[in-house]
Amino acid sequence: MPTMKTGKNLIGQAILGSTLFFSIAGLGCAARVTYYDADHHDYHRWDNHEITIYRSYWEGRHEHYREYSTLTPAEQRDYWNWRHNRS
Repeated sequence: MPTMKTGKNLIGQAILGSTLFFSIAGLGCAARVTYYDADHHDYHRWDNHEITIYRSYWEGRHEHYREYSTLTPAEQRDYWNWRHNRS
């Protein structure tokens, strides 16, 4: 039979666990990444949709995939120009 002390521990653990869960879940909303395209004067949200399009950019170039953050500013401009011309 559970004691009062065990019941309080379970409630405390449940509260702590739910607080931790909702804190981490909230980070997903706050951690959105956007890039400003200076040539076209607009912002682009880097989400799963953009990643899919970015991968198709590399497939069309028949080159090895490279992370966007490793591109030079000129290469990033090339990507955004390609992106605007295809949509």
